[in-house]
Amino acid sequence: MSEARPLQEPVPSLRNLPGDQATPGSQPLRRRRRFTVDALFADTSPRAVGTRELATAKEIRLDRIEPDPDQPRRSFDEERLEELAASIRLEGVLQPIAVRYDAERDRYVIIHGERRWRAAQLAGLESIPAIVREVGDEQRLIQQLMENILREDLNALDRAAALRRLKRQMGDAPWEQVAEAVGIKRSRLFQLLSTEKLPEPVQAEIRAGRLSEKQSRPLHGLPERAQAALAELIVEEGLEQREIERLARALRAAPELAQLPAEALRARLRELARAAASRAVTSSRRGSRRASRASELVTALERLRQLLEAIDPGSLDAAERQIIAETMQRLRPALRRWQEVLATQRERS
Repeated sequence: MSEARPLQEPVPSLRNLPGDQATPGSQPLRRRRRFTVDALFADTSPRAVGTRELATAKEIRLDRIEPDPDQPRRSFDEERLEELAASIRLEGVLQPIAVRYDAERDRYVIIHGERRWRAAQLAGLESIPAIVREVGDEQRLIQQLMENILREDLNALDRAAALRRLKRQMGDAPWEQVAEAVGIKRSRLFQLLSTEKLPEPVQAEIRAGRLSEKQSRPLHGLPERAQAALAELIVEEGLEQREIERLARALRAAPELAQLPAEALRARLRELARAAASRAVTSSRRGSRRASRASELVTALERLRQLLEAIDPGSLDAAERQIIAETMQRLRPALRRWQEVLATQRERS
């Protein structure tokens, strides 16, 4: 009899499983792919292509955030804050603010986005999306200035104060270097700095947003009393830039006006403004009348041309031809004069 075979084949050793080691002439072993825990939670959908997660983006409680004491902005329009808060109640905060972490105080300090932070508080939010950045003092101030200057959010006086602070932080660097650091022209920088020389009543109007930096430019060089009076009139009357410049020239041409009492000076400026407005209206009407007469003449000449082309002289009797010939004879000197004048004007132009 043959020897009995075992019911089960012996289980091969784990080390000797097929494919675990290369045999002569076989392909080299492939390394098994290793997976990390992060890979298990990675977004592999098509919308994730070309994107990456930001580790610095956080949702931070409002009570852990505070404004930067060196923030260039010093004033906030309450009405606009309320409008922004109403928008946040409906849509939420659409753009994260930027903050830095102060380890000593365990607080997040706003780099930019203080308006959104304040409006979020008004809207009743408990937290706000934020991007955490680590920047130095000088670079932080530059970023704050850049955001506000490019968006024209800061008033001119806040910008001027921030530029002076930046100059000190840059080791009292030349103004040209400061202008280059924030990306503005040197002439624009000095326009902003010049607002600090205006009298306090004028500066108050600029801070309140009732007087723009551009509107204040014609005031420079005038006596202080004249500056204040003209600024008040600009705010009350809503004067256009040309009117402001015209009144400033009148004050320079008559410096004795600045010696008048404040109320008399304001009354005199109102008279000058009304007189200038009246002259502008008269000039506009004259120009309109001239344009109207020219239009009538062109229409008449075009109508005459159409009639001359439409009517055959041979279809007229002798009496009609005689009347038309006499009329054309009378027109000839006027037409010749017009042709000469227009030819001369054309040569000059």
